[in-house]
Amino acid sequence: MSTLTTLSDQEQQFLDTFQQAVERDQFDRLILSQYKGELQDLEKMTLRVIPLNEQRVLSCLYRYKTQDVTKNYPLDEALFQVASLLACCKQANLMTVDEELQLKKNKKKAMLTRSKHKAAMNQVKPAEQGHDRIKQRFVDQDSIFLQHLGITDQKAQIIPSMARKWKQINKFVEIFSGALAQIKPQAEGLRVVDFGSGKGYLTCALYDYMQKHGQTPYVTGVELNPKMVEFCQNVAQQSGFDQLDFFQGDVRTYAPEFLDVMIALHACDVATDFAIHSGIRLNAQMIMCAPCCHKELRPQLQAPKVLSPMLQFGIHAGQQAEMLTDTIRALLLKAYGYETKVFEFVALEHTSKNKMILATKRKDYQQPDQVVLAQIQALKEMYGIQKHSLELLLNDQWDQQGIGSKC
Repeated sequence: MSTLTTLSDQEQQFLDTFQQAVERDQFDRLILSQYKGELQDLEKMTLRVIPLNEQRVLSCLYRYKTQDVTKNYPLDEALFQVASLLACCKQANLMTVDEELQLKKNKKKAMLTRSKHKAAMNQVKPAEQGHDRIKQRFVDQDSIFLQHLGITDQKAQIIPSMARKWKQINKFVEIFSGALAQIKPQAEGLRVVDFGSGKGYLTCALYDYMQKHGQTPYVTGVELNPKMVEFCQNVAQQSGFDQLDFFQGDVRTYAPEFLDVMIALHACDVATDFAIHSGIRLNAQMIMCAPCCHKELRPQLQAPKVLSPMLQFGIHAGQQAEMLTDTIRALLLKAYGYETKVFEFVALEHTSKNKMILATKRKDYQQPDQVVLAQIQALKEMYGIQKHSLELLLNDQWDQQGIGSKC
């Protein structure tokens, strides 16, 4: 290729090492900086190899002053793309499993330096190290949206007071990525609704993750607070998230016609039930909830006499009501065709609202599972429960207007 004919020896060595690292599955990432080409306001590029539609591709994150843009290239074009970009940059840093290379160029010469990693790093198998890298990088720390949200500073360093929020975001996207791999890709893109989106931390992180992994996301954050909605809309615009929008409302007032992924984190009390019902009704492929404020069942609770000594303590009664509420939710999801898990998604030290209900749609679902519905009825009879909002909604029996309108 023409770009390779004018390369210095140092540049050629750099590209050879890049190509060998990719071929041997030892490539970590490549950072190209001090860009001097024709793309205006481009600051740097970060390149990684990622899986996409059962193939490996070269993913390039173009970081501009005000937004990030991701483009994916076939792996057989990797060398050409890197050589073309390298010609426009004065510095390049290549990280492989074994070493790091730094290439610096000026008008007179190119300088190449190599530094080996510590011996302990070399003892890690490439496959294992690759797995570790994936676990650490569900959200790119240098993503521009993190600055706009106040999570990182201008040098892409985590602001200390936001360290816990940063960990929550990464854990949430890690869980989401695992579930995303199980659902069927949509040619027209994935339609995602985040009920109770707040300041948009998770909403923006999901959009960024999907965009960088070859998805076409259409994401809507639903939030009651008008100031939050305005703030999030500005963040989306500044970050170049063209298909991310925010709606002022709640789970009762926002009614999408189509839905692939339904998210409701910390939707208060029965607002969680309305959100789950929306997901089931619209045949969502994925439903993610982190419930809070379990108020509905506790006044109804009439536990078996044998449990009275335990439940005389208020904290135990509250925990019992919470467990029963979310068990019925999980079983209803299971009955209506979802593979369902209930688990702790972040440690209690980060948030007390740490329970996640994650459900993905089964392909073989035809009608509600009567065995599971019988299990729910048995639990209700055991505890004297007369009504559960999600069950009422699924049976078209909801009649308490005005309740569950806030989240």
